[in-house]
Amino acid sequence: MWLVTAAFTHRLGANPAEALIRGLGDWTIRGLVLTLAITPLRVQFHQPALLRFRRLLGVWTFVYATLHLLAYAWLDMGLDLLDIVGDIAKRPFILVGMLSFGLLLPLAATSFNAAVRRLGGKRWQTLHRVVYLIPFAACLHFWWMRAGKQNFADPFFYSALFALALGWRVWRRFKKRPG
Repeated sequence: MWLVTAAFTHRLGANPAEALIRGLGDWTIRGLVLTLAITPLRVQFHQPALLRFRRLLGVWTFVYATLHLLAYAWLDMGLDLLDIVGDIAKRPFILVGMLSFGLLLPLAATSFNAAVRRLGGKRWQTLHRVVYLIPFAACLHFWWMRAGKQNFADPFFYSALFALALGWRVWRRFKKRPG
């Protein structure tokens, strides 16, 4: 809501397109962090009800990623497909961002109950483990995007949060093994 309000009240700064693209990207990465934090929080605090929010948060993360991509394609590139392809080839951080979006796409497409039934629980769960690859691509996208301005505070912060969420899973898996 803040981004919409800021856009309509002309409070996005000197470069509103960049502010909108970056803001949507920030919310995408925040949504991914929250989605991956659900399981550790649910287990550590014995709150099984949190599980209900994981799929919803994942879908909202995809919505923000889609808006981030659309804002880039429309506001930066004028929806010119050849310019977008050229930009992807020229700037690796955009290529990695597209890879992140490509990894999110099948997860969003199969995040509905009908897809779970059609795929079967085991195959659906295997497909949705792709979510563990997305933080690596998303963080690389973020780091490389900020490299030009030597501003690494936010990418470091989100990388640390992803490391905690994914590290907790690795620790838990090894903790469960006998001996």
